[in-house]
Amino acid sequence: MAYVVRDQWQQHYADGKGFRELGERERALLAEHAPVPDGGGRALDVGCGTGSLAAYLSSLGYTVDAVDFADSALARARDEHASVEQVRWICLDIERDDPAELHEDGYDLVTMRLMYPFLRDRSRILHGLGERLRPGGTLVVITPVVEHTPAERRDIALDEDEVRLLTEGWETVERLEADQLAVLVLRGPCHTGARAVERQRPPTGLAVTGALAVVTDEAGRVLLGRSRRGMWELPGGKTSGAESFEAAAVRELAEETGLTASASDAHVVTMLADDSHGVPRLTAVVRITAWSGTLANRERQLFDRWEWHDLHALACLGPVFTPAAQALDAIWPGVIPGLAPVHSYPLAIDQPPVPGEPAEAVRRRQQMAKTVIDGGWAPSEPVQQALRTVPRHRFVPEKDLKTAYDGGDRAVITRRDENGKATSSVSAAWLQADMLQSLCLKPGAIVFEAGSGGYNAELVAHVAGPTGRVVTGDIDPYVVHRTRRLTAEAGSGRVTAFQGDAALGAPSHLVPRGGFDAVVITYNCWDISPSWREQVAEGGRLVLPLEIHGYTRAIAFERRGEVLHARKFTHCGFLRAQGEHARPIPVVDFLDGELKLRFEDGTPASTHGLEEALRGPRHEVATGVTMGAGFYFGSLQLYAATTLPGFVRLSAHRDKGTGVTQIAKDGDAPAILGDASLAYLIHVQTRHGDSPAEKEWEWVVHAFGQHGPQLAEQLATTVRAWDRDVRKNDGKQNDPVLTVHPTGTADRQLPAGYVLDKIDSRLVFQWPGSNGHRPASVERTETAAAALEGA
Repeated sequence: MAYVVRDQWQQHYADGKGFRELGERERALLAEHAPVPDGGGRALDVGCGTGSLAAYLSSLGYTVDAVDFADSALARARDEHASVEQVRWICLDIERDDPAELHEDGYDLVTMRLMYPFLRDRSRILHGLGERLRPGGTLVVITPVVEHTPAERRDIALDEDEVRLLTEGWETVERLEADQLAVLVLRGPCHTGARAVERQRPPTGLAVTGALAVVTDEAGRVLLGRSRRGMWELPGGKTSGAESFEAAAVRELAEETGLTASASDAHVVTMLADDSHGVPRLTAVVRITAWSGTLANRERQLFDRWEWHDLHALACLGPVFTPAAQALDAIWPGVIPGLAPVHSYPLAIDQPPVPGEPAEAVRRRQQMAKTVIDGGWAPSEPVQQALRTVPRHRFVPEKDLKTAYDGGDRAVITRRDENGKATSSVSAAWLQADMLQSLCLKPGAIVFEAGSGGYNAELVAHVAGPTGRVVTGDIDPYVVHRTRRLTAEAGSGRVTAFQGDAALGAPSHLVPRGGFDAVVITYNCWDISPSWREQVAEGGRLVLPLEIHGYTRAIAFERRGEVLHARKFTHCGFLRAQGEHARPIPVVDFLDGELKLRFEDGTPASTHGLEEALRGPRHEVATGVTMGAGFYFGSLQLYAATTLPGFVRLSAHRDKGTGVTQIAKDGDAPAILGDASLAYLIHVQTRHGDSPAEKEWEWVVHAFGQHGPQLAEQLATTVRAWDRDVRKNDGKQNDPVLTVHPTGTADRQLPAGYVLDKIDSRLVFQWPGSNGHRPASVERTETAAAALEGA
């Protein structure tokens, strides 16, 4: 009965054989401990066989997905339960197939009856099913146990160690019994945080050297063994005599698992130095890039079984042998968080990329690419092909596939500082595609990327083609190490990563003669580094997220001599710069933290008397300018920020109904500051309706303080000018003409426009309808009188 392949089960059911019928006690326990939620529920029956359990769950009121990998079982289920409604019969190998037909929004109940012992990768499947449970959901495993199973059939039963492993990590566990079957009712998070543990028995000798083999299957999953010591381990062991680490890893892999590999396909990636019970230990981490054979458990006295594990689930494994945990982290930095430091000595080797991904990853990548392409962010074929080809999930191995391939506005955080603040991420796919499109790369392009991570660099490398090259740098040594490892695992071989402050440009020996064909910056920049302009070739593109009074736009610049000319603007947001370009934002609190003034481009101006003014009466001015639902008003923010003297940003931290402003909690508004006075811009709904087309909002200015009415009129006039000159009838807006000049450029050498001075650059904005006046720096004024002079 202990079949291990699909064909055996197919024949089993085709021959009319079945399984133990669903008993009355099982029915009663399911009805009692897994009742249908109010309003109905959805259930998943895994390994449904001929469908008796699925039919019973349907009778309780569940809508059921019943899956089995044997067509013959499903054919009988459809015939035997033809009158049963609310059941979908799905042919699916839960261990190997793409689970595309399963519901993305999850299940209230998952059942596994008389099938758990037949699973090869038990821990992986259980974890994956647990992730599919909705909040408050239940997973029920009904299984024979060794205690009540004849010796000749114990291969289909679980012993107490297996039961303990199955139930580990669940918030609540109930163990019930139904006619000598164990009924395990599991609820809550199914995560058992991985922790590094040592073997209890100390090693012998004065020191120990060994090798650990890191092997992945055709789906990119890593091989681990559940040892009799109650922990997960990698294949490996001590070296013998003058044996090389590569040879030792290959030998141990064969002896323990039955898989064979050549020493030429074994690569020592790093050496780990620590101790075990006071005995020095040196462990070689050996990445095996090709193997053959059938997985088996050759050393049953040492291991219970071997399983393939998803990388994103490694953080939930429970106890892992310390060198194995450190080795996994050496190959995929970050997959097991919270490990104690270890002395690691990475080796400079040419490891070939290792293939392998599940069918689900391919499907989700195509879906993500389609979402981005349909959104208009990747019009060119090379960028489209890069999105369809580069395996994004392999550059965020600690994340599940759904998160990795989110096609929406989600960045994937990959590193945080000690305070929990994000310091590195993989940006939203649409934004990466848009910036890549803006680089206008040609085949063979050599590109510099500031701010590393791996995936974006590989997208660039794919578009640049086989003769292209990417140089990527980051200030964080960990991020650089991670980039090198992940590009070695899944990259093109055309990405070079260096550690250093990318604001200073690439190291001179990596800069091509004549400069880079393009430069892309992947973090928020308050200023434009002279190195970037100097290292991009004449006529080349520089694309970066630039902060303009706190509003960030990904701007594509083209270099013409010493001047950068903006060619495209995209509303965006990135993590802020570190190192040379790191810059705190001056913030002043008012009304016990209810309001904050943010001085994004300079030192705080005088706010004397403003607290008292904010406690006084509010003045309001309607602009007469309206907008519909979904209208993008980013150009209004930018227009106000670059044309108004005294510009600041006002943020609110109390609900509209209780605060002195009508700004949404944690939202902000464009504002101008005067002498103990303030005016800011909000939008107020003026027309309601059931559909978005029926709704409308009007821009309104609120003001406080003695000079509030004058400031309010100035701000309202600016909104009306934007509506007249910048806003288009189709709801889109004109972008300004923007040029960036070196910081030493004299005023007389600048074109007419509004000037925003940074430390290393002078930005000149020319808006439609501008009167073409000579440059006048946009700076905050100390008094309302000075503000009115600039109006």
